[in-house]
Amino acid sequence: MLSESTLKRPQTPADTPKPSATAVSKLNSRNLSFFYGSFQALHNISIDISANKVTAFIGPSGCGKSTFLRTMNRMNEALRNTRVQGDLLLDGENLLSMDVTDVRRRVGMVFQKSNPFPKTIFDNVAYGLRVNGIHKTRILQEAVERSLQRAALWNEVKDKLQKPASALSGGQQQRLCIARALAVEPEVLLLDEPCSALDPIATLKIEELLFQLKSVTTIVIVTHNMQQAARVADYTGFFLMGKLIEFNDTRRIFQNPAVKETEDYVTGRFG
Repeated sequence: MLSESTLKRPQTPADTPKPSATAVSKLNSRNLSFFYGSFQALHNISIDISANKVTAFIGPSGCGKSTFLRTMNRMNEALRNTRVQGDLLLDGENLLSMDVTDVRRRVGMVFQKSNPFPKTIFDNVAYGLRVNGIHKTRILQEAVERSLQRAALWNEVKDKLQKPASALSGGQQQRLCIARALAVEPEVLLLDEPCSALDPIATLKIEELLFQLKSVTTIVIVTHNMQQAARVADYTGFFLMGKLIEFNDTRRIFQNPAVKETEDYVTGRFG
């Protein structure tokens, strides 16, 4: 199991029951399956994701965790010959039948590789607001500053807002992408391996940021780094071969898993 030192972080008590028994759910998946053509990538995923918590998905490459994450803001619809079965609820409303623009406003996403637009720092953060019809200078300025502060980037860029985003470091670019996602006030923020290309210092800044952000949004993160999941997540789900094998309080997943496959994975026997 992961050591006690790895688990030192603000977190829920060790005896906290499963989130469905204790917390308000923001997202609910019920028997969700996803297909790439004839290949079934997800098998009957049922999970309750708690509001204003960090939920992490772990598992080996190709296990379905990123596919499930992308399904939560319907990114997979851009792919041909895919289909989804089951239910995915956002505040009790069927996310799969909502207007997709509304879904992506309410459920933001940050990708593995930072992808700032070829624009200024200011214009990157303001982009989503302008797309949604907000053009008043004062409102944009306030929203950009607020978003950069939430992304712990304001003090580093406040005098460079008209500089190109490409001039920022990799870690700064990733936080800029988080600020861009936060600018439209999403209810849920999805992060797919957001630290995989970052150095340890930049990774630490992102992890510290997640602790702060969960007071204003619900966070779901996919990570290959089990130590990261142990540090930042309130709840953790283990995926294997397109199935959700186990989902529980993070400390239980890493110190007392209920399923042998989970134990084998978190102790390094495979993966």
